[in-house]
Formats: sequence, structure tokens, C-alpha cells
Amino acid sequence: MTSIANGPTGTGDASGPGRYPSRFRASGVKARHLRAHVLVVGWLGLALLAVAAQEALPVAHWLAVHMFLLGAVTTAIFIWSEHFAVALLHAKIPDERWSTARLATANLAVAGLLIGVWKATPVLTAVSAALLVAAATAHLVTLVRLGRGALGGRLKPIVSYYQAATAALIAGAILGWLMAGGGAGGPDRYAGLRLAHIHVTLLGWIGLPVLGTLFMLWPTVLGVRMKDRTTKVSRWVLWLTGSGLLVAVSALALGWRWPAVAGLALYVEGAALAVHLLVRTVRGNRPVAAAAAWMLAAATCWLLIAVAADLAWLAARPLAKAQAEIDALLPVLLVGFVAQILIGALTYLLPVVLSSGPKDRAAVRALLERGWLPRLVTLNAGIALAALPLPGPAATTGVLLAALAGAAFLALAVPVLVRSGRGLLHDADHAAGVSRRPALWGTAAGAALTVLAVLVANSGGDTSGEASAAGTAGAGSGTTRTVAVTLADMRIRPARIEVTAGTVLRLKVTNTDAQRHDLKVEDGPATPMLANGDTRVLDLGQVTENREAWCTLPGHKAAGMTMDIVVKGGDTAGDTATDSGGHEGHASAADNGDAGLDLAADYSTGWQSRDAGLAPALGGTVHKVELHAAHTTVEVAPGVKQQMWTFGGTAPGPTLRGKVGDVFEITLVNDDHGMGHGIDFHAGSLAPDKPMRTIQPGERLVYRFRAEKAGAWLYHCSTKPMLQHIGNGMYGAVVIDPPGLAKVDHEYVLVSSELYLGTPGSTAQVTKMRQNTPDAWVFNGMANQYAKEPLKVKAGERARFWVVAAGPSDGIAFHIVGTVFDTVYKEGAYLLEPGEAGGAQVLDMAPAQGGFVETTFPEAGHYAFVDHDMRHAEAGAHGMVEVSD
Repeated sequence: MTSIANGPTGTGDASGPGRYPSRFRASGVKARHLRAHVLVVGWLGLALLAVAAQEALPVAHWLAVHMFLLGAVTTAIFIWSEHFAVALLHAKIPDERWSTARLATANLAVAGLLIGVWKATPVLTAVSAALLVAAATAHLVTLVRLGRGALGGRLKPIVSYYQAATAALIAGAILGWLMAGGGAGGPDRYAGLRLAHIHVTLLGWIGLPVLGTLFMLWPTVLGVRMKDRTTKVSRWVLWLTGSGLLVAVSALALGWRWPAVAGLALYVEGAALAVHLLVRTVRGNRPVAAAAAWMLAAATCWLLIAVAADLAWLAARPLAKAQAEIDALLPVLLVGFVAQILIGALTYLLPVVLSSGPKDRAAVRALLERGWLPRLVTLNAGIALAALPLPGPAATTGVLLAALAGAAFLALAVPVLVRSGRGLLHDADHAAGVSRRPALWGTAAGAALTVLAVLVANSGGDTSGEASAAGTAGAGSGTTRTVAVTLADMRIRPARIEVTAGTVLRLKVTNTDAQRHDLKVEDGPATPMLANGDTRVLDLGQVTENREAWCTLPGHKAAGMTMDIVVKGGDTAGDTATDSGGHEGHASAADNGDAGLDLAADYSTGWQSRDAGLAPALGGTVHKVELHAAHTTVEVAPGVKQQMWTFGGTAPGPTLRGKVGDVFEITLVNDDHGMGHGIDFHAGSLAPDKPMRTIQPGERLVYRFRAEKAGAWLYHCSTKPMLQHIGNGMYGAVVIDPPGLAKVDHEYVLVSSELYLGTPGSTAQVTKMRQNTPDAWVFNGMANQYAKEPLKVKAGERARFWVVAAGPSDGIAFHIVGTVFDTVYKEGAYLLEPGEAGGAQVLDMAPAQGGFVETTFPEAGHYAFVDHDMRHAEAGAHGMVEVSD
């Protein structure tokens, strides 16, 4: 081992924090550090205030995160990356005026971004983002120039970490601006950009300089000599983490999951290599600064835990689904890693930078380390409680514990800054004959007032909105309508509500998304922040003019979470109040556009749901059926009609039923004037050459097979490309009863499939099929139909649900909420029968598989049935069983 060439203070002392180097001891340099650290502490305090205001102010969570990261942490990195670069490179200290200008520009940009994004002011947001990019670019240029002509040293490679991190800040600012300005596109695109923004910010702008600085700060805090391999390892770590982050962020922004996983794996490998060196450094050594050492060690452990879990979730789930899991890691990264590394570093560095001598430094350190062990335990216990999948009270307790520990540090840091400020200001007054106290505290006060203005200006929005609605609700006697509004997938459904002037409108708002959302009505009420499954009712009173409603979370409105309330002229049909019970407004295929299907809209006039009831098998052993293949326009979702390719005029085609040994004689007639079709019955066993051949328009063939085996079978068009023929509706079910099948009170058949909107066979539609990105998932060909017209049974009755997964690409996990299946039959075999001790919750099937489940409904109520792949359920594959007494 060799001695440290230049520690963080530039002393070269391997035994601990030495004397502050003479070129950094000028009162002007120290005063600039003091002013900057006042800003850091100010942003930390405001972030804690925002955390406390989360229940009253929905956007407070976003504000807290960005006050902390963009405010406190960015300011600290600007300060210390320049400071360490000068020390490590033995370079000349940059002009104070330019350093101050860069820091002031960055903080001004942060304040502008906070206001611009929250208030949805695109111009202010864009200008502020540009200012932040400009400040970061100037900082990057400064770091590069410091290296030119400087003497350098063993730890010169660490400056490259700061340069790479600054580039990450520029990328993060651009990605954030794209999301805030609506440039993210649809939900999947937004998910990728959001994950890219999170990773480049936390692992790049913050993670890289922390890892680099630890190579020199860690031995100094321990008071030991640096390992000989440090320089070599630091280069390897930067290559692994930097290149891995570049690959991961680029892939996430483009929506490519597996390249992102590979890039993140490189980052994890680099971080692990750095930690291995740090562990080897600490062996057998007692740290000089125990408080700082333990905090830095704990923070580094949380970083490793978080990135490893991040990698696992990203590898296990698609980007849109991985969002929620990765969001759960944010407390670990934000508090466990970032906040704790900041507190640990400041605990060690503030005494070094702000003190005037050894005795003063010892006094300052003693003050900052007061109660460090209880604070360390409290902080990390809080992080664990917040991060682990524990009940709500545990998570809340964790947040409070972490906030308490952070507040305790602020309570110790503020007196240090005030004490140091008085000393520096006294010296400056004697030197310059003027007082700089107003400038010192004015900077911090300006930042505080800017952010507090945002908090105060918006803190009463909900209350005033509700009062306005209440005041107008009784102003007239128009018809009352209640509309069910769903928040999910970065969309508000319905996206458009049409009402007659004077209608008293109520919105029943439910969030079915993994993310939290709210709904704010223009010049009207707003919901609080809603978690998954939460519902609130907004009373808008009489609606006399058009209004807009949106989610207030930053960037969500720009990403498409908006709804239009449109007033139509004319009179209502009398003054009788009418509660619609949930669905209002109407959406056509043209109305939906990129916003997706409006599943809460009404079906067309005269629409009827497809009868899901399954009649018993007909008598006789030979079943003759004629099926006509044709193009048919059908309603596939509320208010949306589409041309489908059909058997028998419906999609799916008719359900056939028989018993083992029955013969089916199917005559296929091709009435389609544009293309050939064939048919394939999975229930039959025969050579496909002739019966499954394609017949041209006007032709017919007879397909005869004997049902030798029981089961729920798929039939579909056998003409290539089958992906298109099945995807456009040419499929159906054949039910062959198992011998001895017991009688039940009700039998239903549900054929699950994907729905692809667009002109059949068009490039756009085929692309969606090949990419497996359907517009909806459906039961019996129509999205949401059994939510509109539920299946009906009585309490205590037994029901059998036959399910066939038609695909063409996705299977199903069939589940009925509130019930337990006591019978499961899948692919010709019983998996569970009545009388057994166990029960089942899901009938899971791959494409083309079939089976049935049985259950008895215990009491009256509404029992939802879903495809338990929630993406499918929330996009149409759900319905309701209405059970009466």
C-alpha cells in the first residue's frame, strides 16, 4: 500500500483529516461553500416539509423528490465535484464568479422546473430545462478544462466520474422535459422514458460521482492508506458502470427491455467491484470518523440492494409492469442511498471545510456527530419498513422514522452553518467594509419562498373546488347523470363525456392503475391522490359550458391523462333526476384515436350482449351445422364497430356441443368475395389435407369428424396467415361433455381472445398482431360487455364456466373475485373435484387450451370475473356475475 497522494482536503495525510490546504482557506472560497451549503440544507428542509404535506397536497410527493434530488443533491454535487477535481488534479481554483453563476443558474432552473411542471406551463418548463442543461454543460466544460495542463495524480481518473455524471444530468433533464412536455407518447413509451429518466438520474448523475468519490473519501474517513489497486479498479468500475448505464438508459428510452437488463447487469457488476475494494480497505481498521464511515457504508449497501432488485424486476417483467416494482425501490435509493450518502459526506466534510483550525474542527465534528448511532439506526430501520412489502401502517411508520432522522441532522447542521456564517461575515466586513449577511440569507430565503409559494398557492385547491361544486349543485333542476371514470394506463376513460346543458353531473372516479393518480376538473372540484382501487365521487353541479379534466401529477396531463366534458345544446327530456348508474358519454372508433378504447362509454342503441349461456347437448349422435364464412361488421367495444371475418356472422362463431362419440358434420360455405377460408376443429382427429383445405369464394366443403375425447376445444380458420384470420374473429368453441358430467344450475361459455382494431389485413393492424399489442382483450368477442350486462344467478346456485383461450397469442388466467373453485377441469382431465380438501382460484390456459370450473355463489352481491393478467382485465377482459337472493 502507498500513502494517499491527495485526500479530499488535499493534505496527503493518510492518518486522518489533516489541515485544510492553504489555497482553499481563503475566506472568499469558504464563504462560497457556506452559501452553497445553506442552499443544500434549505432544499433538504423544504423536501421534508413537502413530505409532511403529501396528504393535503397530492403533488407534494413529486415536489419532495425533486426538491431533494434537483435542489439539495444537485447543489451538493456541483460544489463538491468541482472542489474534488481541483484537489485531485492539483489544478487552479476556478474563478469564483463563474462558479457562483453556474450554481445560481442551476438553482434558478430547478425553481422554474418545479413551478413549470406543477402548473403545466410548457414555456416555463422548457426554458427552465434549457437553463439546467446550460448550467450542467458549463459545469462539464469546467471539469474538462481543469484537467488540461494540470499536474494530476493517482486519483485523476476519478474526475472522469464527475464528467460522466454531468453528461447524465444533461440526459436526465432532456428526458424529464420530454415527459413533462408530452413528448413521451403513449403509456408504453411513457413507461420507458420514465424508467430511463429515473435510472440516468439516480444511477448516473448521483451514483457515478458517489462511487468515484468513495475511492478517495473512504480511506480518508477510515484514516488508512489507499490500496495499490485503487487507480486500476476505479478505471474498471467507471467503464462497467458508465457503459452499462449508457446501454440501459438508451434501451429503456427505446422500450427495449433485454438490452436494458444487460446494461444494468454491467452497472451492478461495476458497483459490486467497487464495494469489494471498499470492503478490503476496511478490514482490520478502526475508522477515524466512525459516524461518517457507518453512514457511507450503510448507503453503499442500500445502493447494491436497490440495483440488484432493480435488475431482477426489469428481467422478470415488461417495462410497463416493472414500473410499479421499481417505484417501490425509490425509497431505498432516495433515502437509503442518496440522503444517507449526503448526510455521511457532510458530517465528515463540513468540519473540514468550514472550521478555522484543529480545535474548531473537533468542536464542529462533535456537534454534527451528536446522537449519530440512534440516528443511523432510526434512518435505516425506517428505510427497511418503507421498502419491505409490509402493511400500510408499517410503511407510514418507516417514512416517519426516516424523516425524523433527516430532521435531526438538519437541526444539527443549521447551527453549524449559522456559526460559520457569522465568523466568515465578520472577517469579510473587516476586509471589505460591507456586510454580506443579506446576500447570504437572501439566497436561501429566495429558494424557500419560491417553493413555498408553489405549496401555498395550491394547498387549498380541493376544498375550494368542492365548495364551488356544492354551490352550483342545487342551482337548477336538470337531469342528474353519474359517469364512471377510470384512471389507468396513463389514460382517463371515458376520454370524452357529452351532456346536455344544465345537466347535474357527478363523476365516480376510480383508479385501477398501479400508479397513484388524481382527477382535477377545470374550475371545479378535484379528488385527493387515489391509490389502486380507491374511488371518489365529484359533484360538478349543473354543467353549462365545456370543461377539461386531468391528472395533476407532473407530466401526466401532457402524456395524455385528460378528459373533455362537452356541453351539447338542446333540452333534457323533462326534469326528472336520473342516475345513470355509472356510464355516460359515447366514443366511436374515430373518437378514440391514440387514447385507446373508452370502455366506460355506452354501447350503440339496440345493442345486446352475446348470450353466454350454454344449452345442453342436443339429442342424437349426429350434429349437422352449416357455417358461412363472411365479412361482418359487428360492435366489438362500447360504441366501436369493426369489420370482422366471421363464421356464422359472429365473432366468435357459434358454440357447438355434443358428447363423446358424437359425429359432427360441418358444411363450410365461403361467402367472402375477397379471399379463401378453411376450418380446423381441434376436437377431431383426422388427416388435415382435405377437410382443412382452403376453399375459394363461392365454394363449400363438408368437414366430418367424430368426437372421441371430452374437453373444451377450439376451432378456427385454417387458412394462412392464421394469425390474421384468428385475430380478425374466425374462431369458436366446441364443448364435448365428459362422461357422467353432473348437472348444475347454470352453464356459461366464455371464449377469450385479443381484439385488434383497424382495417383487417392492413399493415397497421398486422404490425399490432405481430408485436402482440392488441387494443383490448375480450370475452366472447366484445370488450366489457358483461360488465354492462352481467350474468345473473341466485345465491346458493351452482354454476359451471367453460373457458376456451382462442388467442391468437395470449392465454388466460380465469378468476372470479369472491369465490373459490371446487372443480377444475382442464384439457380433458379433472385437476380438482368436489369433496377434495383443496380449492382453486384460477383456471390458467395457454392459447388454444380449454376447460371449465365450477363454484357456488355463497350470498347476494356482485362477483367480477376477470383474466387475472391485469393488463388484460383492465383492457376489456372482465365482466360481472350478479347474484340475487
